[in-house]
Amino acid sequence: MKTILHKADTRGMSNHFWLKSAHTFSFANYYDRERINFGVLRVLNDDYVIGGEGFGTHPHRDMEIVSIPLSGTLEHKDSMGNGGLIHKGEIQVMSAGTGVAHSEYNADQKDPVKFLQIWLFPRELDLTPRYDQVCLKDILKDNTFSQILSPNPEDQGAWIHQDAWFNWAKWDAGHEEEYSMKKLGNGAYVFLVSGKIQVGEQILEARDGYGVYELNSINIKALEDSEFLLMDVPMDLPQYLFRRPI
Repeated sequence: MKTILHKADTRGMSNHFWLKSAHTFSFANYYDRERINFGVLRVLNDDYVIGGEGFGTHPHRDMEIVSIPLSGTLEHKDSMGNGGLIHKGEIQVMSAGTGVAHSEYNADQKDPVKFLQIWLFPRELDLTPRYDQVCLKDILKDNTFSQILSPNPEDQGAWIHQDAWFNWAKWDAGHEEEYSMKKLGNGAYVFLVSGKIQVGEQILEARDGYGVYELNSINIKALEDSEFLLMDVPMDLPQYLFRRPI
């Protein structure tokens, strides 16, 4: 088993007045050669946007982008004609593929919105852009792993073009379970939103991140009432990242 620990206070921090963001992995002006990615998990931003502000229209391509509101409401618009509000208890997925432009704003003029912005490398390049938004009301269950994302359109939750499975967990203190990787060669990255948990032998506190790989399963125990996201992702990067132009 191999592990990597990212304590909350070691993340890259940015403060643009309207936006406060904590970057688990290298992003924008924050760069650490030891923190580029965890397998295909490329970006994990913990974002806080004040009322009425947000990200103006900007482009993306060849990336799977996932947004999970923690509190407040996001307002989304994109070049595919999608638009609407995303609330806590929902998940948004955008496959940028050949190219898409979008904007994300705080839909409230007063209260902040807090959300996780997550990027993953897709299996292949030049996919057709797509957008999806799923309400998790009937999916999220206490004291279990609630699957909210997978590679399979027929599964519960959202889906992406990658062999990745996301599970949301809201556990009472003392609850304990073993998590088994969905695919050989995958690793698990746990991001603790609140509370205190033990992953294997490692204790995590709020906003800590912990990756484990080269193992088939891992035991997790809630030491306090806790909420966390477990991301089960391929550790091998797509081959297109290693191609050299001729």
